[in-house]
Amino acid sequence: MTAPAVIHVVDDDAAMRSALERLLQAAGYGVRTYASAGEFLLEPPEGGAACVLLDLRMPGPSGLDLHEALTRRGIRVPVIFLTGHGDVATGVRAMKAGASDFLTKPVARDTLLAAIAGALEAGARQSAACAEVADLRARYARLTARERQVFGLIVAGKLNKQIAGELGVAERTVKAQRAQVMVKLGAAHAAELGRIAARLNDASG
Repeated sequence: MTAPAVIHVVDDDAAMRSALERLLQAAGYGVRTYASAGEFLLEPPEGGAACVLLDLRMPGPSGLDLHEALTRRGIRVPVIFLTGHGDVATGVRAMKAGASDFLTKPVARDTLLAAIAGALEAGARQSAACAEVADLRARYARLTARERQVFGLIVAGKLNKQIAGELGVAERTVKAQRAQVMVKLGAAHAAELGRIAARLNDASG
């Protein structure tokens, strides 16, 4: 069975943490609670489906500070801000920083659960995209230097004859190298090589 998604609740208000923990456990989620940003950073998510419910204003580092720290550390987990002191400017800043949602306390149960479901879905899509890029990078790393040249010329729209002339090799050699590129990258045709090149470029941009 798939383990339930874990919701990480970061809030300095003990009563709020307890209320959210009860609500989320009743909804079938795993729950971990933290009284501060620092406490959370000592035990950040370790993979699997997860979401962070993050109080905006706390003693010490704020929720925004924690969100920025997660981004710097490359910890990719969807974040929903919860605050009793919300304002438009702060909400806009949070969303621009990549937050999944920004909710003002007190928040209705259905609104909160819908936001969490949306954040988890977005997180799953992001994880799948990251896994795809990691796989493509590993495949690309297996290409020889010459195969990488051939790959670049194929996606630039060059024909085998043109590639052979540019590299100073026989056309049959290019055909063999092209076949190796297709096999190593798991591509069935040149158009798919173009998609792979675009994904690798987007990931490195």
